[in-house]
Amino acid sequence: MSALVIIAAVTLFALFLGVRARRGHDMSLEQWTVGGRSFGTAFVFLLMAGEIYTTFTFLGGSGFAYGKGAPVYYILAYGTLAYILSYWMLPPIWRYAKTHRLVSQPHFLRRKYESPALGTLVALVGVAALIPYLVLQLKGLGIIVATASYGAISSTAAIWIGAIVVTSYVIVSGVRGSAWNSVAKDLLILAIVLFLGIYLPLHYYGGIGAMFRTIDAARPGFLTFPARGSSVVWFQSTVLLTALGFFMWPHTFGSIFTAKDERIFRRNAAILPLYQLILLFVFFVGFAATLRVPGLKGADIDLSLFRLSLQTFDPWFVGVIGAAGILTALVPGSMILTSASTLLANDVYRGMVNRNASDASVAVIARFLVPVVALVAVAFTLNGGETIVALLLMGYSFVTQLFPAVLCSLFPHNRATRQGAFCGIVAGVAVVTLTTTLHWSVGHLMPFLPDALKDVNIGFLALAVNVIVFVIVSAVTQPSAAEQEKHASAH
Repeated sequence: MSALVIIAAVTLFALFLGVRARRGHDMSLEQWTVGGRSFGTAFVFLLMAGEIYTTFTFLGGSGFAYGKGAPVYYILAYGTLAYILSYWMLPPIWRYAKTHRLVSQPHFLRRKYESPALGTLVALVGVAALIPYLVLQLKGLGIIVATASYGAISSTAAIWIGAIVVTSYVIVSGVRGSAWNSVAKDLLILAIVLFLGIYLPLHYYGGIGAMFRTIDAARPGFLTFPARGSSVVWFQSTVLLTALGFFMWPHTFGSIFTAKDERIFRRNAAILPLYQLILLFVFFVGFAATLRVPGLKGADIDLSLFRLSLQTFDPWFVGVIGAAGILTALVPGSMILTSASTLLANDVYRGMVNRNASDASVAVIARFLVPVVALVAVAFTLNGGETIVALLLMGYSFVTQLFPAVLCSLFPHNRATRQGAFCGIVAGVAVVTLTTTLHWSVGHLMPFLPDALKDVNIGFLALAVNVIVFVIVSAVTQPSAAEQEKHASAH
């Protein structure tokens, strides 16, 4: 009962904070989606850190350590590499967005390539990637509440309650609600993760080093990369692929626009890789559970953190852990809902249906779409069985297809054309869809390759096809000298 009270109190507090964030602000489209471009270092840091500490980290990170061992370290590496890239990549994106008052990722590419069709395509790809990411948050929320409440609230009921809470404050406050809740979430998750990552190995094994020695003796090879499957080649290719896709998520890309100053990104690029180190403590919990709660298989590996906590702590403290977990679902979930509804209203509706729609009408439509997107995500959540990591990797393969077009758009003399960008994205997404649906790997498609290369992340095949099509179509559709001169004079 005490766990349930704590979980309920924190959920209500999140709703209160999210709704209160609106106070003193007229919720125009720009305020609702990008906070009026007024966020300082702390808020932008927390919105971007919200990308690290989601239910994926809390449950998927510990679950992946429990189920797979050494390959879990890809989660630590890809964010760090992405933040290094952000030092150079984000300031020019922010400058262009501020100058042209852009509010979304498709908005950015539509203006850069002067192509409404490209903007609509990017919006549709973004929504297709965001739905599994939102499903991931709701799925994690259901696991957390059902486990931490000792079954008093079912997973299904928890998913509905979470969806209603997050929908309510997103409609009212937009990205400001996400920012205020991210403060509470990061403070609580930091304390919980550090405590669990230090206490559990100490309590059960006598220390972190002793824990790894015990695991290595009991399960030889578990702490090293396997020769096949999740091998070193898989690790390297997955780290690179997910690092390229990190800022391509529409809600992460949109958080760039909230900053009031481009220097904020360079400060964050220095701090955020250090913040990544907290992930190690999440992994330690998963490793600690491998010998203490053996036998979890398939999607159940995501339960390892809570199964170990249930047999270690009093119910009230399990409630505190559950409350922290709930916030890791609500904060990213609210950012995803804001982004997805903005994409549909601003870039699909205004891009395809009514190009003369005012900002005010787009803002109304975006808010109307929030519960629609939430209902679609709930439907998928209640009818899907993939593990949390599998869901995220699928979404990453989609959004990474946007990277070549975004990167080329940052060059002062961009030789890529709108037709090239459009065809490249379509080709890449088609390959992702086909390989994901049929569960193909590089080894399946290219059995003639050396064994080492068969473990390359299948997302790279899609990206390679994307780049090849992008280059060929751009070469064929280069504008004439007269068109180039006209374009230069217009700018």
